[in-house]
Amino acid sequence: MSSYGNPNMTEHTKVDFGADRVDGETASTPGPTVLEKAAPRSERMAGNKIECNACPVLCQISEGRTGACDRYANADGRLIRVDPVVFITPTLASGKPTDEAEMIEFGASSGANGVAPAAQAQAQDQALFVTGVGASSTYPDYKPAPFIVSSKLADVDMVTVVTEGIFSSCSFKVKIDTDRFLGPEQSNVRCQGEIVGHVTTAEYGSQMLSLGGVHHLTGGSKKEGRVTCEMMLELGNKQPVELTIDGGASLVIRAGAAPIVDGVEEQRMRVGCGSATIGIFAKQWFGHVDEVVVVDDHITGVLTEHQAGRCLGMTRSGLKIRGRKSTPGRYFQVANPGTGWGGTDISDPLAIVEGFDPAVARSGMRLLMVSTTGEHAQWYELDAELVPRVMEMPEAVRRTVERIGENCEPSLATVLFLGGAGGSLRAGATENPVLLTRAIKQRLVNVTCGGAPAYVWPGGGITVMVDVARMPDRSFGTVPTPAIVAPIEFTMSYDVYRDLGGHLDAVRSLESVLAYGPDHVEGAPLGRRTLVRHPDNPWPLGTPPMLG
Repeated sequence: MSSYGNPNMTEHTKVDFGADRVDGETASTPGPTVLEKAAPRSERMAGNKIECNACPVLCQISEGRTGACDRYANADGRLIRVDPVVFITPTLASGKPTDEAEMIEFGASSGANGVAPAAQAQAQDQALFVTGVGASSTYPDYKPAPFIVSSKLADVDMVTVVTEGIFSSCSFKVKIDTDRFLGPEQSNVRCQGEIVGHVTTAEYGSQMLSLGGVHHLTGGSKKEGRVTCEMMLELGNKQPVELTIDGGASLVIRAGAAPIVDGVEEQRMRVGCGSATIGIFAKQWFGHVDEVVVVDDHITGVLTEHQAGRCLGMTRSGLKIRGRKSTPGRYFQVANPGTGWGGTDISDPLAIVEGFDPAVARSGMRLLMVSTTGEHAQWYELDAELVPRVMEMPEAVRRTVERIGENCEPSLATVLFLGGAGGSLRAGATENPVLLTRAIKQRLVNVTCGGAPAYVWPGGGITVMVDVARMPDRSFGTVPTPAIVAPIEFTMSYDVYRDLGGHLDAVRSLESVLAYGPDHVEGAPLGRRTLVRHPDNPWPLGTPPMLG
């Protein structure tokens, strides 16, 4: 469970929970941030409790305890943020970009993170970007976002609106690079026995899942919602999740890691379908083989019938293959989907061969059967009865099989967060929410999630999609609605922010945020941790379209 999640999460609305981080700092977590004040006291609330109004749950929190989301706590009668806000810096103090595994912790000793104090001081002077990770929310957003930060870019005044959105309408789209059969399209995906998503349309070389979503979070039983929320939290925070598919496989998936299918870790993504593989390697096989069959669940390729073989002047081998012929040398449905050769259910490749035409085939004819990943391959030669016999594969042919494997990318599970950021979240940025939506569609506003670039879908609303692997660790949290908490940032020029009716009175300089925290409380500087920009991410304050 991540630092945001709570294993005891319930559906109750008047709850508090124990926490180990309420009363001080740890080596990796700077001290908590004190909020200016809690919500007005309810007449029926116990005197030793304070009410948190960050979300509709309205937790009444006892002294020394945290709320249901694990992000707010009662410390000596003060409402505090438990988790530090994550800042992004473009490079290390040395000026060399690095990945975010190298972390600079402000205020930590060099022994804690390996960064010398002098280097830390220099790093503090670099440009910083405030992310929504740990920023907390103001849901429902009847008040300005937790941070509305001003900065400079090429002498242009910039504003970044920073918050953590509470998302019920959100899901994860999972791309699993494998030609293994995971389950029929539209099949239910389960976690701990509960339905949490479904198998969706397969894409080239990958199986696709849609997990989570508002109907699983809030439209089913309490257990379904709780399990779905926990699954989404772990998936978003790059933790392994165990799933099963009705009528299909069992899976272990984790963002950026190889998927495990029925207990076996996948190694390769196919180089292409059987037809594509024929096209890629035909010239390399020419002169070494008389026929090649590339077994594939989608399109099985037959070299001498295929246009690639015909262009090389190869003559037909007389091989007869099962399945439905598409175009010359391309066959559909040669076998059922499965976890065997080329994503089919076969373990013996000759099972898809009906025989050989005696008027064309000849004794000694050389046949290579291979899968689209090169993981399965067998060499045959026809005997006098035109029966294929297993023979030792020639070295030149073996090299082509190895080349297939070399051209296969590593099998990975890619996890994309997809959320609708329409709603009241926009009111934290402006009093006229539709203007923010329009400005985003006009590319006047750069949208990021934890500093990672977000793709904004066309059409109505603000539907964002982001690769969780490019976001900081522990970016996601939960509230027991149940719903997912995710960071989101809107960056634009000051002029754009003014024109869309932004909360100009709430704009504060970066220096002020660093010195006084989100609520400008004297003596309560912001608890923060600073990560080096992910190497695949552009700088969030980079030249946006409105600056040319």
